[in-house]
Amino acid sequence: MAAPATTRIGHFVDGQTRYESSESIDVFDPASEEVIGSVPAGTRAEVDSAVAAARRAFPEWSARPVAERAEVVRAISNGIAARRDAIAADITADVGAPITFATKVQAVLPAATSEAVADLLSSGEFSFREEIGNSLVEREPVGVVAAITPWNYPLHQIMAKIAPALAAGCTVVLKPSEVAPLCTRHLVDVLTEAGVPAGVVNIVHGTGPEVGAALAGHEDVDMVSFTGSTRGGRAVSAAAADTIKRVALELGGKSANVVLDDADLGKAVKLGVANAFLNGGQSCNAWTRMLVPESLHDEAVSLACEAAAKYEPGDPTDGSTRLGPLVSETQRDKVVGFIRSGVESGATLAFGGPERPDDRDTGYFVRPTVFAGVRPDVTVAQEEIFGPVLCVIPYSDEDDAVRIANSTVYGLAGAVFSGSDERALSVARRMRTGQVDINGGAFNPLAPFGGYKQSGTGREFGKYGIEEFCEVKSIQR
Repeated sequence: MAAPATTRIGHFVDGQTRYESSESIDVFDPASEEVIGSVPAGTRAEVDSAVAAARRAFPEWSARPVAERAEVVRAISNGIAARRDAIAADITADVGAPITFATKVQAVLPAATSEAVADLLSSGEFSFREEIGNSLVEREPVGVVAAITPWNYPLHQIMAKIAPALAAGCTVVLKPSEVAPLCTRHLVDVLTEAGVPAGVVNIVHGTGPEVGAALAGHEDVDMVSFTGSTRGGRAVSAAAADTIKRVALELGGKSANVVLDDADLGKAVKLGVANAFLNGGQSCNAWTRMLVPESLHDEAVSLACEAAAKYEPGDPTDGSTRLGPLVSETQRDKVVGFIRSGVESGATLAFGGPERPDDRDTGYFVRPTVFAGVRPDVTVAQEEIFGPVLCVIPYSDEDDAVRIANSTVYGLAGAVFSGSDERALSVARRMRTGQVDINGGAFNPLAPFGGYKQSGTGREFGKYGIEEFCEVKSIQR
């Protein structure tokens, strides 16, 4: 069999594609384990060049009228939408996301959230100026932004930073994940066609310890916006500390799905499993802890196992597949280690397990797994697993449920299911987390997204995302 075609991707600096780096990083297809592409292993030299380009481009871009910036962001959104299928195919290839999910979600969200930003500016709903008494309060762009993004939703996370940063008048140096960089080739074309001036958005590929650290600590970078693990967020914060630059962090999560005793249990469990296994469980806001009343625990576990059986690992290019491989061998091994830890902790392995799926000799596949009777303090109930693993945790009463929901170091997302919206809202308000969905509430691209505690600082999307990239100045008259 012939080797698969490989895609060579370069840096994008000052409007030009470059391949200066002497070393490269291979990109693997997680389903076949074959090399499908490469990116240059960037160094401090490429970072310096990209930051200098962004610094040169900042005065002209920041002076652009708001309406013009809005139209450029809208053009970017339209360009992404026009390339939906090609983007989805690349995300399936380098992340392992099932093609149906990649097409309907992974390739659609970045266009939708960018369009929402453009709408806010063009409608005047977001204002860069207001009067308070004798003061004129103005929002100005923070400057050169370093955007460091993860592999799980590669283009969605990129545009969650680029769109509001450009809207605010900032220029950007992007370091995408070296694990899943293929979508950036489409982004370069989109930026060019949208009329983004040279230097306004630059892309430097490479590793976190090399390129990410150089950006975070760079004296000419005014802000770092990072999405990734909590451990990575600590490293970014430390690197940025010397220059006292602004840092926005969207980090890990261990979100609780609180199912109250008056909820539609079937709906709550079905949606809960779907959320926990979405994108192979590789979502920072996944509801990986299902909290159920003690009296309903066994029934909930039975329903969860029934739902999990529908997530049979399969070929991600097949439109019927709901669970593809994990993104890498490292991630697969990490998740399998967590599953073994859950068994050792005394939790009941109700479905799945650490063994490789029977019919999958190749690829980084993990069985969808459900643990029952999980104690709230064990590792699988406390640490982010980032795989298709669900912990069902019994609770005694509503206060106990809230206590358990708030018992981790994270606070990114969560859910409440109840027959009473008022009761669900009361519990949601007691959860120390940045976002809560009630009875399966839909994603809102204008609503703020971000975490409490070690899930990060700052907010993304809508007006809250634009504000992250602004300095506030008051002028008294």
